[in-house]
Amino acid sequence: MPNTYEGGCQCEAVRYQFTGVLRDIAHCHCATCRRTTGGIVTTWLTTQRADFRWLKGKPKLYASSATCSRYFCGDCGAQLALFTTLSPDSLDITVATLDHPEQATADRHIWVQSRLPWIHLDPHLPEEQQERIE
Repeated sequence: MPNTYEGGCQCEAVRYQFTGVLRDIAHCHCATCRRTTGGIVTTWLTTQRADFRWLKGKPKLYASSATCSRYFCGDCGAQLALFTTLSPDSLDITVATLDHPEQATADRHIWVQSRLPWIHLDPHLPEEQQERIE
């Protein structure tokens, strides 16, 4: 039986749930993630869109690039998920918004070509200059 995970925004106006395994967990160093989240690194996990659902509230949607749209809470601003047309059957979820983010350990770094030079986070993990989408 697959595991069920839940999460949501800071103000609890938007909640989500997905089933499956925690996989494809990456620290993203791209400038777009920095700008949209206000953080220096954003850690994402990937799930199948068919395994995901919004439980409460309706997030706002922002097209951050030609291929990516980001879901966020319109009240508190927390960024919750990302959809990319480059991987149409999946959805990326911000690990920080999980109810139990400690369960989602990163397995790699992505977009390290944009990494801030003073960031030294999980140096033992493999790195990708951009991101390989499978």
